[in-house]
Amino acid sequence: MLRIQAKKTLKLAFPIILGEVAQMSLGIIDTAMVGAVSYKQLAAAALVMSVINIPYVFGIGITISVSQMVSMANGRRDKKLVSHYLYNGFWVCAISAVIISLVIELSKNILFHLDQDPTVAQLALPYLQIMGWSVIPMLLFLAMKQFTDGLEHTKTAMILSLSAIPINVFLNWLLIYGNWGFPRMELVGAGWGTLITRILIFIVLALIILYHRTFRRYVAVRSIVWKLKWKTIKELLDIGIPSSFQITMEAGAFAVSGILIGTIGAVEQAAHQIALSIASLTFMVSMGLSQAGSIRASNTFGRNDWGLINAIGKSTIIMALIYGTFCAAVFIIFRFQLPYVFNDNTEVVSMAAYLLLFAALFQISDSTQAISAGLLRGIKDVKIPTVFIAIAYWAIGIPVGCLLAFYYKMGAAGIWMGFITGLTFSAVFLSFRFRKMVRNSIGVEKLLQQANK
Repeated sequence: MLRIQAKKTLKLAFPIILGEVAQMSLGIIDTAMVGAVSYKQLAAAALVMSVINIPYVFGIGITISVSQMVSMANGRRDKKLVSHYLYNGFWVCAISAVIISLVIELSKNILFHLDQDPTVAQLALPYLQIMGWSVIPMLLFLAMKQFTDGLEHTKTAMILSLSAIPINVFLNWLLIYGNWGFPRMELVGAGWGTLITRILIFIVLALIILYHRTFRRYVAVRSIVWKLKWKTIKELLDIGIPSSFQITMEAGAFAVSGILIGTIGAVEQAAHQIALSIASLTFMVSMGLSQAGSIRASNTFGRNDWGLINAIGKSTIIMALIYGTFCAAVFIIFRFQLPYVFNDNTEVVSMAAYLLLFAALFQISDSTQAISAGLLRGIKDVKIPTVFIAIAYWAIGIPVGCLLAFYYKMGAAGIWMGFITGLTFSAVFLSFRFRKMVRNSIGVEKLLQQANK
């Protein structure tokens, strides 16, 4: 039973994983291509990612509500409700995206008040502005991707995400280095390349949903169900806002940690960005498994089949443990080779290799907590898990990291030890929470069956 469910989840997850890796690759490509210019440009890219990740990831959390509600409606075989959630979800995400971009633009001067290297902060400013506005097309793309994923048509967005990689590389090649007569824009060129790429994939996915026969039946009922309703918006926000806080707690902790490491030095910040980029890339697989498990759990939740939810959950968590162990081994074995993808500065590479040892230690707990949180979202349990995650990162992870980094003089390694502590707490409590929720629901289901007899 568990093996069968694992195969079904993997089949659904594989295109999601490729799409997630492709999207993450856009940032890694920017980092690697800019790192070839200078390590200060790399540090500036790291600073922008640290600042922008908190509002950006909050927006991603809002988009998650679309897949959850679409999947549940699809489980009930209600195409009108699916279409209704698409329309309302799109506008919720659109408004959120505009607000986030405006917040980033209005707060851009924060770069000069974070005790960073002045040259790094100056290089980061125009890049932050461009990346801030690129949030709008990206979140709109993700909103529609969540719709197609919620219907388990995961290959559509995957193909677009993969096609974005060569487009982004080509645009970066033109604009960062000034090839084919284009101006040499360096870090700013990377920002423009990402913005143009995100606009293109958003437009293409929108056209596919509107005109492809696969989604025709959901668009055909638009005159009846494409209406904004506060009740629907509230349903989306009830899932989206706690989901946003959950992933923002984690992303925010990593972002703040990046800023804290930046106060130690530019070399440490560049090394941190390299190690974090590598760890983030492997985390995309965990996120893909989390989303697939969440979609399947939500679909089954719509049919109220708790026995199947239990099997989906157990099989997915087992996959998380296996995958986390594999990633830890890869990080340890190849820690001296991987940093050279981003930078060839000996000091930066040496520090990055050291930090990868700590990244290896939290691979299992990171994968487990992400998947457990996704499964809980699938059964509409988001409020208590949000509290667990807040405690894990902000009451445990960040304070422990600061204590070790600055009081015990462990530097960047101390911050990463804080990551390990927080992630482990989160993994343990979220996995136990899912087991408890499922066990209680199965018990209630059995009592009802006995009463009906």
